[in-house]
Amino acid sequence: MTTSAFAAGNYRFIPSVFQYSSGIAADPGHHVERITFRKPLPLREGFEAIAALIRASGRPLTAFCACELRSPAPFSDSGFRSFNEAYVETLRAWGLFDGTTNPVARSNVCPEIAPPAEPSFHAFSFVATGDAGAPSFVISGGAEARGGNAPYAERIVRYRDSSAEALRDKAVFVLDAMEQRMAAFGHGWADTTATQLYCVHDIHPFLADEIVRRGAARAGLTWHYNRPPVIGLDYEMDCRSVTVERTA
Repeated sequence: MTTSAFAAGNYRFIPSVFQYSSGIAADPGHHVERITFRKPLPLREGFEAIAALIRASGRPLTAFCACELRSPAPFSDSGFRSFNEAYVETLRAWGLFDGTTNPVARSNVCPEIAPPAEPSFHAFSFVATGDAGAPSFVISGGAEARGGNAPYAERIVRYRDSSAEALRDKAVFVLDAMEQRMAAFGHGWADTTATQLYCVHDIHPFLADEIVRRGAARAGLTWHYNRPPVIGLDYEMDCRSVTVERTA
């Protein structure tokens, strides 16, 4: 994997699809700050709150580097594309999305219980000035779908199989992807401050061997009872190394 510079935001990113990058890392002399909303904010209201918080920190909107979304239910392939096309319009207006390349990392998952009525922001991150003295990065959510333009049903690992063996295979695929993304920035599990997992199935059969033994739970593991954003996906993870985290 290669990284690209996004000078306007003072960070590097791993190019991916038009709706998000595969991860970001702050430039030298900068660090990532993460803010969690006390309650999910609908997309438009969330963008407004994010803009106000970034500006209050004395940073340009191009410092927006990652977000964590919550959606009502998994999308169809076409529904997911329609949502993404609407989502990136604000990034275009903020000078982040040029119509092809999007530097902003993202996770978008669906609470199985008490979901929001509409897609909403759970948290976001931006790049602030000042060296934190430690790695500062956010890796995007990744689920068990291989790359490419084919329908998700053709790319999902062990499609429509939620057996213990299949879930292990899905988890290994995602864990490998997380490691590859971190490696692109020269980092690994030992550098993380948080790992999040999104799944509504039982992860205990492989938790120790596939997650803990790798070091993926070195700072603990936050398990959200959520589904990935597209119908047919079962397992998603993201991770980060962030020194400053707060609630708004």
